[in-house]
Parts: sequence; structure tokens; C-alpha cells
Amino acid sequence: MNQYRYAVGIDLGTTHCALSYVDSEKSEGETIVQGMVSIPQLTGPGSVEARPLLPSCLYLPHPDEFKASDLSLPWQSQPDRVCGELARNQGTTTPIRLVSSAKSWLCHPDIDRQAAILPAGAPDEIPRISPFDATIHYLAHLRDAWNGQFPYDPLNRQQVTVTVPASFDPAARELTAAAAQAIGIEHLVLLEEPQAALYSWVNESAGDWRHQVQVGDVILVVDVGGGTTDLSLIAVTEQEGALELTRIAVGDHILLGGDNMDLTLAHLLKQKLAKSGVELDRWQLQALTHGCRVAKESLLADASLTSLPVVVPSRGSRLIGGSIRTELTQDEVQSTLIEGFFPAVDSASRPASRARGALTKVGLPYAQDPAVTRHLAAFLGRQAGATDDLAGFVATTPGASFLHPTAVLFNGGVFKATLLQERVLEVLNQWLSAEDAPPARRLDARDLDLAVARGAAFYAHVRHHGGIRIRGGTSHSYYVGVESAMPAIPGLEPEIQALCLVPFGLEEGSAPVAPPQEFGLIVGEPVRFRFFGSSVRREDQVGELLEEWGDGELDELAEIQTTLPAKDHKQGEVVEVRLQATVTEVGTLELTAIPIDAPHEQWNVAFNTRGG
Repeated sequence: MNQYRYAVGIDLGTTHCALSYVDSEKSEGETIVQGMVSIPQLTGPGSVEARPLLPSCLYLPHPDEFKASDLSLPWQSQPDRVCGELARNQGTTTPIRLVSSAKSWLCHPDIDRQAAILPAGAPDEIPRISPFDATIHYLAHLRDAWNGQFPYDPLNRQQVTVTVPASFDPAARELTAAAAQAIGIEHLVLLEEPQAALYSWVNESAGDWRHQVQVGDVILVVDVGGGTTDLSLIAVTEQEGALELTRIAVGDHILLGGDNMDLTLAHLLKQKLAKSGVELDRWQLQALTHGCRVAKESLLADASLTSLPVVVPSRGSRLIGGSIRTELTQDEVQSTLIEGFFPAVDSASRPASRARGALTKVGLPYAQDPAVTRHLAAFLGRQAGATDDLAGFVATTPGASFLHPTAVLFNGGVFKATLLQERVLEVLNQWLSAEDAPPARRLDARDLDLAVARGAAFYAHVRHHGGIRIRGGTSHSYYVGVESAMPAIPGLEPEIQALCLVPFGLEEGSAPVAPPQEFGLIVGEPVRFRFFGSSVRREDQVGELLEEWGDGELDELAEIQTTLPAKDHKQGEVVEVRLQATVTEVGTLELTAIPIDAPHEQWNVAFNTRGG
């Protein structure tokens, strides 16, 4: 029996998870045998059903809330945690016990991502878990679902690809990989979600994709899911007469998606209820948000529906049936979402920012501007010259203020609503028309809820059996801060220079790269490493030392605070070292310092998985 019969793809989404596979023994060339795993989960107390999607929700029940038999699964389960559909439904009535958006918390740079902080803001008597532990739980549920369907081919003996946002920082990637390893996945690769969506489109075309695009095309992938907006640009290039795909840019990590839209609709209905004398508390608002999500999806899927009821549990006993009823209309959904999240703006528009309050509650760093179209304009504007050095491409059109895509692939649950796809395409083509560029065409995508998992499985297959691969390597250049040697000046910190460790596009898993300079490394006392990334400085090479850079060119990442062991050196000694950097196959950056006079020694630093 082939040890790696199945290539498995896992979409570890903010709102849903999905599990797909390719049967490599039955697949040959571009004839791919692929399937989805139906995921058993509790849909009610004592009721287990297999569904294609697993809601990314955990419910932490009160010890007296359920009988043990109510929470039984086909495998051994934890009675203090409920995962999936029942968890999401219970969260509508008792939101203080619901863990959601764990993926967004996992990439929060300013918290300890392995600390028990969820549900955020819950009373002290409610148990808590960490974003990392929640991720492990989702993956364990998917593992058990897989092993139940394929008992003779367990997941730990397959090639597995787990998807992450293209903009995930190295710390979040490392935590995702660590969570997969914690549930026994041994052969793991991480893949960017927009790439997975494009792989799914390639696979679904059964080879016809080569007739739908040509050399010189630039594909814009717009992926708006439950919690994030992910933007990527992929160029169609040519190598020895064969078409290739090259990822040339990814956007910033933008916490903006379907969750924001549901909350916006909930506030709309809250205002309607307030006018009738009904006031909601923060937990009822969460329940109202869940009801808006369900109603929104139904209204967008069926334009003939004029309205749907939304029910909220009551805190009092005077209301008949113990609930509060209102309704969400088709007009409210369309006007709120289109004008609020996809307004018609020009290509020079940029996301609005406001002065933040000095004091704030600990929470997710949501985007301040909800307009996806403004974030898209900013992304394309920053990448105006991204294709200038690609063979077969004409340099950026003189006078062009932004990079001109020629095709658009939509992904993410938000775009199951065709009218939202049409709105983005309409706005984008207005920008292109204003610069005398041809309109972008839409690439047809199917099963937007399942595309990322399907694409991940296809990628896992072609990595080992050949086929189209998206080239591109790292989506950022990476730098480490180097302090300049200067006399102490009151109130002034030493100047920082940025040393390029990893150039843009370095392939993950490739040989280590080493700057030629020598540096001093302080050992035996607390120090901090400052790291930076850039999605726009494409020409910097390993060893370049930047003394200054423009606004927006470098973004500071999570720093590492540590004490490097002194070993045979004195505490606080400055050791002369050379540096070496590696980007692993799961996309994490590892930095090694090698002493000049003792090359057998070394100090290793990886991006801090605890967020600083």
C-alpha cells in the first residue's frame, strides 16, 4: 500500500473549515480524482450529522447544561468543548460561552496567542482557551473525521496542505504548523488561500485554463471570507513555451469580511428595535448578529425574498415566547452591504483612518475603513510596477496610477452573492476605463465555500506527481534591525538600520542565505530582535543595509525579546558573528548567528510564536 495515497487539503477558515482530498493512485495527468470529506458534528443535543463544512466555533458548556450522551461523537470527545454546528447554534442563546474568530486572534501581533483569552470579554466564571488551542481542536476534529472515513489510511500518513491567508505573518504561520503537528500531521505544507483558490480554478477547468488566459495576463484574486480580505496578484508567464503562473504580490492582512457585514446589519436592526422601545445588551447583540448572518445569506441567495424574520432571545419574562422578533429586508441588505462595503470610489481613493482613543479594550485589530474597494485601490496603487521586470510583460503603462489586472477570480463566502462580484468588477473596470485600459474579465469559480480546500488538495497532489505550480516564493522581503554604534544621547535611541535577510520571492525550503557582513551579537542579557517586512521593495538583495526608507515601504513585525545563552562567553559580551537565514516550507523565518571564531557554535532565533 502506498504510504501517501491521498493528497489532503484543509481549509482552516475563520468561519468554516473544510476537508478535501485527491486520490493520487487513481489520478493521472490532468485527470484528477477528487472528493470532499463529510464532517460528522453535533447539530443538536444527541444528534450527529455529517456536513461538508465545519463551523469554526467552539462552545464551552456549563457542566450541567448537557448530559454526557448529548455530546457523544463517533470518536472520543471532550465533554467540556462542543465544536461545529451545535456550538454555533448554542452561541446564539449563550454567546458568553462561544469561541469564534480564533483564526483572527491567532494572527494578532499584540497578544500572547497561546494564552487562554477566549471567549474575549466573558465573565471570570466562564472557562477560557487560547487561539492556539482552539486551532488544535478544529484540526483534531478534522483528523478524526478523516480517520473515520479512511481508517486504513490515517491522516498522519498522508501529504497534507493547510491553507493560511497570504498575509499571515511568520509567527501565525508557525503557530498553524505547530497546531497541525500537535494533532499528528507529519507531512505538512502551508499554502496561501488565494493561491489555493486559483489552483482550484485550474483543476476545475480540466486543462482548459490555458485557453482562458495568455502570457501577459495579470489575475487579481479577491478573497473576502468571514474574517479577512485577502488580495493577491498572479501573472501568467511563459517558460520554454509552456504557460506558468507567478504570484507577484499580496496585500496587507485586513481584518474585514463577512463578520463585519453581519455586525453592521445587526446594528441596523438594533436601531430599529430601539425606536420601538426595545434595548439590547452586548450579548443579545451577538445573538442578533448570528441571526443577521443567516438571514443575509438567504436574502442574497434568493432575490425574490423581500424580507426574513430575525429572532433574539429575551432577557426578561414579559415578552411572549421569551424572544424579540424583528425582520431584515432585501433592500436593507443590498443597500447596506453595497454602499457600506463596496462603494463606487475612484482609483486614487485610500482607506480612511482616524485617531484612535488612548485607552481601548483588548480586541482584534479590525480594519478602520470597511470599504473593500478602497483597500483594493490602495493595493493596486502600491503594486503599480510589480510586472515591470517580468519577461513577456510590457512595463507599466506610462501615466498609470495602479497596476492593471486583466482578469479577476473571486473567492470567499461573501462572494457567493453574485451582485457583490458584479459590483467589484464594475468599480474596477471604471478605474481601468479612466486610464484607457481594457476591462478585466471574470474567471468563473465554483463552490466558493469549498474552493480553498479543493485547491489545497490539488496542490498537495501536484507537488509530488507533477503539474502546474504557482511560482513566487516569499511574498515579502524580510529584514532585521541593526543598531548603529553611537554615543549615548539623552532622549534619543540609537538609529536602526534594516538588514535584508530574505529577498522578495525566495522559494520556501531553499538553501539558507547569508549576508556577507559581520555583526556583533550581545549574549547573556535580555535583548530584542526587531523584524521588518516589505511587499514593495522587490530589488533589495541579501546583505543590503538600509539607512532610511519611505513611508509604507517597511512594516515592523512582531519583535522577539529573549536572552541568548552566554555559553563560553561573558554575560553581556558582544560576539562577532555572521548571520544565516532560512525560510522553511511552512513559511517561517529562522535566523542563525554563527560566531566567527567558533563556527561550531550557533544561536538560533525564529519568529516569536507568542506574539512579542
